Amino acid sequence: MNKNMNAARNQKNDEFYTQITDIEKELSYYKKYLKGKVVLCNCDDPLISNFVHYFINNFERLGLKKLIATCYKNDQIDMFSNNDTEEGAAYYEYIGTKNKNGIPDKEEIRKGVKSLKGSGDFRSKECIELLNQADIVVTNPPFSLFREYVAQLMLYKKKFIIIGNAASIIYKEIFPLIRDNKMWYGMSSRGMNFKNTEGKLVNVNACWFTNLPHKRLNEKLVATQKYKGNENNYPKYDNYDVIEVSKVSDIPKDYSGIMGVPITFLDKYNPDQFEIIGLIASAGYSAETTVIPFLGKGDARVIINGEVKYSRLLIRWR
Repeated sequence: MNKNMNAARNQKNDEFYTQITDIEKELSYYKKYLKGKVVLCNCDDPLISNFVHYFINNFERLGLKKLIATCYKNDQIDMFSNNDTEEGAAYYEYIGTKNKNGIPDKEEIRKGVKSLKGSGDFRSKECIELLNQADIVVTNPPFSLFREYVAQLMLYKKKFIIIGNAASIIYKEIFPLIRDNKMWYGMSSRGMNFKNTEGKLVNVNACWFTNLPHKRLNEKLVATQKYKGNENNYPKYDNYDVIEVSKVSDIPKDYSGIMGVPITFLDKYNPDQFEIIGLIASAGYSAETTVIPFLGKGDARVIINGEVKYSRLLIRWR
């Protein structure tokens, strides 16, 4: 896991601001799914969020029905919100009303911000009411609350395009969703630069997650390697009946059994081509996550000739 993500998790510092270029690049792949939809950015200050600015500036081009944004109380909200609540959180709705310049300016956005009664927490009753209005959720949720955030999206059966730690697929709450094709990596590559609260760029091992179809899910991986005759290149694990494939490019085209691959496999994953069986990611064996039998004793991580390896996805050809 990236050291900056670790620091954010340990310090509960979730303030990483997504760059507009990353938003523009990823969302360009989902235009047809956004048309006529209500989009919710429920972790976004309408004055500073690049997600909000993207959707406002492209509202007509995307054919959106409505944009809703919610956020916690902050100093900028205090400056313009007629907020007499204790918490001071706010929300903003946009339906395409623009000033004579064609693009709403900061002052117009300020006038449209309204007060929330509570903290603006995405789990609060009033924020869930706004979630129920939305067709698609698009945001960069708090890193430390990613499990809970995704669980809520699943509970309310929402479509989403969100950012999270790329390694979060090893979380016991997240992996089953990946395995069962209920969410997957987005189009863009893993690893993103964010601005922190000091305005400095920080590289984080993050990526996009979505449950909307995109073209990469249909791209077939062309395997050129063979297992037969090259068995020494594919050692079996000491503690599982699985062969090691240390690089996605080395997946053999003639092996029908279970293979262990790095989690970077998800960058090339086509659910029509491969089946994800399980995950080996911790020293403690989990039949629910790993699925296949554990043949060793003690440490349940991948071990090859006594050497412990990193997390592995267990896959096989369909």
